[in-house]
Amino acid sequence: MSAGVQSAPATFSPTESQISMAYAVCRGITRSAARNFYYAFLILPRPKRRALCAVYAFMRRCDDIADDETLPVAERRQRLIDWLDGFHRAAADYPTDDPVLLALTHAQRRFQIPTALLDELAQGTAMDLDLPPTEELVARYQTWEDLKLYCHKVASVVGLVCIRIFGYRDTAAEPLAEKCGLAFQLTNIVRDVKEDALVGRVYLPQEDLDQFGVTAAELRIASDASRYAPLLALEADRAREFYKSGDALIPLVDEDSQPALWVLVNIYHALLDKIADRKYDVFHGKVRLSMTKKLSILGKGLLKRLA
Repeated sequence: MSAGVQSAPATFSPTESQISMAYAVCRGITRSAARNFYYAFLILPRPKRRALCAVYAFMRRCDDIADDETLPVAERRQRLIDWLDGFHRAAADYPTDDPVLLALTHAQRRFQIPTALLDELAQGTAMDLDLPPTEELVARYQTWEDLKLYCHKVASVVGLVCIRIFGYRDTAAEPLAEKCGLAFQLTNIVRDVKEDALVGRVYLPQEDLDQFGVTAAELRIASDASRYAPLLALEADRAREFYKSGDALIPLVDEDSQPALWVLVNIYHALLDKIADRKYDVFHGKVRLSMTKKLSILGKGLLKRLA
């Protein structure tokens, strides 16, 4: 997606004040946009918390570019290319005045995050721009395996980045982190199925729609939520299997990161449970966890950290 970048003619060395300000910007982005992730970040040690906020801010920028409906698809694609080029230049020690890139490259060096993983995050976002527009709303992916490839790019890779920051020694953590990312992404897909359909995106595989006699176009209106409950329950059951990997992953990351990962897994799992409790009615108002529920999970996680 991005051309190679030659080494900078002189090493760019931002001051501690510049780095602190850059991380503060990323923290603000995360606090305002990452309503579930941010709570888990709160109980991490400061360097890890700052690094995850930088990664989230980078992903948020990618999403914002890809989702900007005011711009033609070609222009959004070019802006993503330019954004990734900017990251590559910053990673090669060229000066940058973008606080997100400044914080991200600082975190990347500290936690040895491979550039290839961060590239994949941006490339996964670009997949939303790959399909040409059609008059009829259609599913973006034919099979579960097709959808899983997309989920790998936009979510499993996030898991692989996160465990670099959390810290781990056993390579068994890597496939578990990938599966944990799949659980989170499937939860988001189920929760946002109507919202996505309204902007022309249906992530549910065509083979699943066919199994339950549902068309992609129906998901825009879906007045009778019970008709779509079996379809969404299928995706939720897949997510639950992947959440088991999250439980197995927790003891494999560094001890000071285990409570945060526990909070993250349990917030997302609780969201899926709430969707199920509503009989998969995600069509009449967005399903969210209450502040009380999130704080309750955060409190339990904090106790785990102090224990």
